[in-house]
Amino acid sequence: MLHTLKPSSGSKRLRKRVGRGNSAGGGTTAGRGTKGQHARTGKGRRLGFEGGQTPLIRRQPKLGGFRSPNRKEYEVVNLDVLEQVLDTGAYDTDALREKRLVCTKKPVKILGSRGTIKKKFTFTVDAVSKGAREAIEKAGGTVIVKKRT
Repeated sequence: MLHTLKPSSGSKRLRKRVGRGNSAGGGTTAGRGTKGQHARTGKGRRLGFEGGQTPLIRRQPKLGGFRSPNRKEYEVVNLDVLEQVLDTGAYDTDALREKRLVCTKKPVKILGSRGTIKKKFTFTVDAVSKGAREAIEKAGGTVIVKKRT
């Protein structure tokens, strides 16, 4: 039964074989036009070539700078968030993860760029900014920075 199936007529079309004589309908120039770079054989233009105009990649400014492969990326928590969410007490990075203040396994850094703090906290974290440390200690709390391994 399956061996008798055939595709619908006209659904399958053979590709046109060019360069096989004029009577075949694709001779002489074989669809390449007359003369010029596109009509020639061999490798075409290089990638990004725009006909002699300065290519896009050369028109863009060079980006300077350097990213150290040894850089330490931190998950940051701001003081205003800590003040809103947490009650007075001691917290380490695992406790902050349980409270969903930190999501990734990156080391944790407390920043003091936003907000002030009035509650007394004790934090054990991987890093702390100078402003955050001052604000926490001013409120009567302490910050313990873990040693890097």
